[in-house]
Amino acid sequence: MSAPSPIRVLVVDDHTLFRKGIVSLLSSEDGFEVVGEAEDGFQALERAQALMPDLILMDLSMPRCDGLEATRRLKAAFPYLTIVILTALEDDQNLFEAVRCGAQGYLLKKIEPQALFANLRGVVRGEASISRLMAGKLLGEFNRQANRPAAPGGRSELSPREKEILGHVAQGKSNKEIATNLAIAENTVKNHLKNILEKLHLGNRVQAATFALREGFAS
Repeated sequence: MSAPSPIRVLVVDDHTLFRKGIVSLLSSEDGFEVVGEAEDGFQALERAQALMPDLILMDLSMPRCDGLEATRRLKAAFPYLTIVILTALEDDQNLFEAVRCGAQGYLLKKIEPQALFANLRGVVRGEASISRLMAGKLLGEFNRQANRPAAPGGRSELSPREKEILGHVAQGKSNKEIATNLAIAENTVKNHLKNILEKLHLGNRVQAATFALREGFAS
């Protein structure tokens, strides 16, 4: 059996030394191939179109076009792209806005290398977990914005099983863990999640988790 294709990564960060360090780190790890670099959001848009990476590792604070605006534009142009924010900024508002823009992950630059690799692999598989810290920050932001209009769709459109699965997603469980807990097939979990995203008009698993947190599905 042939080895799986490496994850093709575009690294976006305006700090050259840090960017080169991430490139070197990923290049030395089996299963990753760095296909390009960019130092701001505009370059990221150009190079994403030219290189068509599987995953973009995106900084937030950059000149000309920051990571949030770049993520918004990239997801509008290429909805299938996987974007993970890698930043030193821990404030809740940036986290919340990154999720709203369509980012599938939000990691801090103090993360350990092996944890970075594991998180990136998980995101590409659609198994990105939501850490307790991340979930807590998102829930806190939703509480502060309690009067914000609800997402399109709503809890009334979801079946009891779909609500149950959403609760597990919000707790950071993978499809395999959800399947084990509910005694159902992993493919069944995947199908439920696909239906949930379509019903709620959400773009990815992280947005589904934040919806679950706001609606009180996570126990």
